[in-house]
Amino acid sequence: MAGVLTMVWAKFDFKQPVAPSARLMLGLTAWIAFVLLWHCAATLREAPSPLFPGPLQVLEALRELFLERGFSADVLSSLKRIALSFGVALAIALPLGVLMGAFPLVSAFFNPLVSAFRYLPAPAFIPLLLMWLGTGDEQKIAFLVIGVVWFLITLISDVVRQVPADFIETAKTLGGSRRVILWTVVVPASLPGIVDTCRQMLAVSWTYLVIAEIVAATDGIGAMMMRARRFVHVDDIMAGIVVIGVLGLLCDLAFRGLYWLLFPYLRQSRR
Repeated sequence: MAGVLTMVWAKFDFKQPVAPSARLMLGLTAWIAFVLLWHCAATLREAPSPLFPGPLQVLEALRELFLERGFSADVLSSLKRIALSFGVALAIALPLGVLMGAFPLVSAFFNPLVSAFRYLPAPAFIPLLLMWLGTGDEQKIAFLVIGVVWFLITLISDVVRQVPADFIETAKTLGGSRRVILWTVVVPASLPGIVDTCRQMLAVSWTYLVIAEIVAATDGIGAMMMRARRFVHVDDIMAGIVVIGVLGLLCDLAFRGLYWLLFPYLRQSRR
């Protein structure tokens, strides 16, 4: 036992790399510990509380939701809203963020506006969006776009600004025009950071999903959770939270896989 503790303590140091197998085991251990603590908190009492179901009750609720109550349609509706809204936000933020990061004149024009909107709470726009767009999917997608687009613009522009000036000066020396330098130097050098930024901001989209779907929604994970709240089905609500967490984790893994495939030369630095 002392030898194991010594080995663990030796690995516990600044910037010490962790082997993939050890990383996987540590992650699984953390999840197992969390589930055990959850189970103990829900069961170690005189009478289990319906307001705090344990993991077994939530698993049963998930089984019932998917197999008996058509929850798959709600999940697909939420996935569609996330995909459409993030695609629209990226279509706006990518060109604007690249131009702001590459050209200080463009940044001087747009940055005051983007910075101001970044501090406005997205839920504050819900009354306006309901009046302008009604209660359909357009309102929910617009809300999700507003929730991430300003941060996405800022983060992408920051990534582009980090492109080494030597790259640009070398391209100028070789006779490259602004358009050529932008497409062949600035964008390729920024792409790894942009993909990583998209991975982080997609998580923010998922955090806004329930807010988007609790307002006059008939389908989606958030709508199911609001229906469950009316009948005090806490297990269904927690099941919805678990589904959002799992879907968010899968999206994160998808972006990590995309990063791994597109930029193999950076794999070592990500460990």
